[in-house]
Amino acid sequence: MTKTIKNLALTLTLTVVTACACFADGNAFTPLNFDDTAYGVRTSAVTTTPAPVKTEIPTGNTKMQNAITQLDNAQVEVRNELLNIKTKYADIDAKYQTLKAERKALDKEIKSIERRINKIDKQKENIRKNML
Repeated sequence: MTKTIKNLALTLTLTVVTACACFADGNAFTPLNFDDTAYGVRTSAVTTTPAPVKTEIPTGNTKMQNAITQLDNAQVEVRNELLNIKTKYADIDAKYQTLKAERKALDKEIKSIERRINKIDKQKENIRKNML
């Protein structure tokens, strides 16, 4: 029990230490809107125009798309095959369970008939003993 508590305490301590290190990274004050040399108000606004978007398709892009499509098709085929095999397995399992239940019922019937035969044999022996 004490070993478990020691392990739990060690794990908790390790988790707290690593969590503190992870959270400490973003806690420092970093002024994003201030310039190091001037703290005054800006007098001119900077306007930027967005760069034009490239509509050119790289040559390898179509090959990659074809490869992804082929992989998707292969994945669908494998999933269909898996579904077929699972269906066959379920059918065979159902047959197995049915046969197992039938076998168990027949085994019980055989044992009860054998008990009846033994009782009859004992009764015959008792009758023979009484006759003598």
